[in-house]
Amino acid sequence: MTLWGGRFNQSPAQSMRDLSRSVHFDWRLAPYEIEVNLVHLSNLMKQKIVSKSDGEILQKGLLDLASEIGSGKFTYNNDDEDVHSAIERGLVEKCGSLGGAIRAGRSRNDLVITDFKLYLVDHLLEIASAIINLAKSFNIQATNQIDVIAPGFTHTQHAQPITFGQELSKHSHALLRDVDRIFDWIDRNNYSPFGAGALAGSSIQPEPETTALNLGFSGVMENSIDAVSDRDFAAEALFIMAMIGIHLSKIGEEFVLWSSTEFDWVEIDDAYATGSSIMPQKKNADVAELARGKSGRFIGNLTALFVVLKAMPFAYNRDLQEDKEPIFDSVDQLLILLPAITGMVQTAKFKQSNISKGAAAGYSLATEIADFLSKSGVPFSLAHEVAGECVKFCEKNGIELDQMSDQQLLTMHPNLTPEVKKFLNVSGAVSSRTSAMGTSKNSVLAAINKLNQDISGVDKVIASLRKQFSGMINP
Repeated sequence: MTLWGGRFNQSPAQSMRDLSRSVHFDWRLAPYEIEVNLVHLSNLMKQKIVSKSDGEILQKGLLDLASEIGSGKFTYNNDDEDVHSAIERGLVEKCGSLGGAIRAGRSRNDLVITDFKLYLVDHLLEIASAIINLAKSFNIQATNQIDVIAPGFTHTQHAQPITFGQELSKHSHALLRDVDRIFDWIDRNNYSPFGAGALAGSSIQPEPETTALNLGFSGVMENSIDAVSDRDFAAEALFIMAMIGIHLSKIGEEFVLWSSTEFDWVEIDDAYATGSSIMPQKKNADVAELARGKSGRFIGNLTALFVVLKAMPFAYNRDLQEDKEPIFDSVDQLLILLPAITGMVQTAKFKQSNISKGAAAGYSLATEIADFLSKSGVPFSLAHEVAGECVKFCEKNGIELDQMSDQQLLTMHPNLTPEVKKFLNVSGAVSSRTSAMGTSKNSVLAAINKLNQDISGVDKVIASLRKQFSGMINP
């Protein structure tokens, strides 16, 4: 079914129909379209454009369609151009020609963007919930590993000893920023475009504010041309999902390294690994590797929409049909990926002795010497040079920093008294860093407790937002 054609002398060519058709991917907007049409219908009845009796027929038809869409009984066919034409066809089948009355006062231009925003609110909240589950898993593992001291890395080289719980919980901080971005997105984009019509507004929608509130939005967009052409919200959503994908890729990279024979820090549960078709001994960290791989897909989807939008003139253009598939793909992939990574993290078995044995390797305690001298009044630039000389001496003589004799230390600098040896061990180095962001056990536990409090608050915000949109989002 098409929603246009009166001024045309012939039907579209088959190649044109194939190019134009979008129902095979935008059908997932159908539940949201039913909700928007129900609210729109109530406005048509209020304006007496549709009588009460006709409105009741149409309302029943829409509700019946919603039920049949949910059960799969009603779906699109080969003649439907898009989700809008498919639903109007269904309504006409149930209500006769009266079904076409629902189109008064609206355009596909404002309808589709309203559907799309509602879809994104719903699915970004679902993604936020999945992210929170992953953060909770990291926090549990981090608390369990709080007494394990590990080598910390910069440039993938040993740097300084750290609490392994801090290494794990760092991911929770990044994940909570992703959730904050989702909430920011909802706050910034929680305005309805419905009532913009094709681009100039609608005399049949004199109070779009009421429709907006009934749909769960906080208000309306203030310029009807902007309302139908804006896809900032879609690009921003793709950025958020790309950023999530990058964070998941970083998690994946670490688990790939940690599970390697060379590191041997973690055993990935069999349920989250695969084998080889030729090498019977293999156990591959495929969840982690796919997390890395899919990050390219999320970034690619963002780039694709940017290129579509970069020179879009005036109001609606058909180019904007290309906005949905990148979004749908990123949403689908995240909702597949997040539970798998969460399961991998939850079931991971960390090998504490292997993690700890290299904590002091690579002269990672050299900073303790520089800090000790600095606290004794030596300018840090000089203290840094002295610590470097200590490392050079140890490398030449095949010893570790804590194996230097008292006399050797004093030879390096008169302020390097034997007291420095209290700090030339991983426990002393870690426990000395007691600031709010430090790696000491108490600091890390306090940070994890704060994370857990923040997560509890996030759960409440998600519940509140779902309530705000309840009744309007029932896919």
